[in-house]
Amino acid sequence: MMFDPKTNRFPYPEDTDRHYLVVKKDRGTVFDANYAYVDRSKSFLRKQNLLRALLRLIVFPICTIRLGLRIEGRENLKTYRDVIGNGVVSVSNHVHMWDYLAINKAIRPIRPNVLSWAPDINGEFGTLIRLTGGIPIPETGIPATKAYLRAVQKLLIENHEWLQIYAEGSMWEFYAPVRPFKTGAIRIAIDCDRPVLPMGFSFRQPGWIRKTVFRQIAKLTLRIGEPIYPNADLPIAERRKEMTVRCHEAVCRLAGIEPGQNVYSPLFDQSKRVDYYTSEYGIGYKGSH
Repeated sequence: MMFDPKTNRFPYPEDTDRHYLVVKKDRGTVFDANYAYVDRSKSFLRKQNLLRALLRLIVFPICTIRLGLRIEGRENLKTYRDVIGNGVVSVSNHVHMWDYLAINKAIRPIRPNVLSWAPDINGEFGTLIRLTGGIPIPETGIPATKAYLRAVQKLLIENHEWLQIYAEGSMWEFYAPVRPFKTGAIRIAIDCDRPVLPMGFSFRQPGWIRKTVFRQIAKLTLRIGEPIYPNADLPIAERRKEMTVRCHEAVCRLAGIEPGQNVYSPLFDQSKRVDYYTSEYGIGYKGSH
């Protein structure tokens, strides 16, 4: 049975796609049409290789212990190796600052890329996010968006790489329901003729030491699903929505929630937070770690 932390520690916003993290630094990088959204320079790749070694040796073990991480469904990576090797878009719920590290560990030795909130890339951890595959989503107009989409399409179609997208639009820590998905992730997958691989984070009850000494709200489980393909018989707009719904339902099931019992509908439509256990959030909140 799924464990729902039902915490009020974090200031979940009213809009389900909004962020609540405060980025303390702004490095001033402009993500415009001239920005290298996917950096494949030799100097960048050298730094990335060094960081990857540190991830394997130090960060992954710490992440596993800190999150109480359990990974299920890795056999699907082997079963669908040829499909994934041709390029894939993955989607999941976004429930922890470290959950992208958990994905990195789960799909190793594959090196994923991830679409990231632009202020995060400009923030205090921006360099680390970039080196672990972070691609900023530009907010500076149509030319920048076109350049970013060209880079993402090349990544999937020509380079056959893995692209992780958090379709909920933001991170809400230890939040059990799967929030509505925006259709952008599926639009990219369909436009690039690539499948979507759903993954779901769920929670487990922490033991006494974790709960009392470390004040850990829950332990994390990540489940990897099977590829989902579009229905080519549908008109393109309907195809995107229908596939988004199926991906949302798959993530719900992987997160231990029957889709009909999830408190949110699958598609984002200016969706608002559902106060199903409290209406007070962020009590004593002093930032996330």
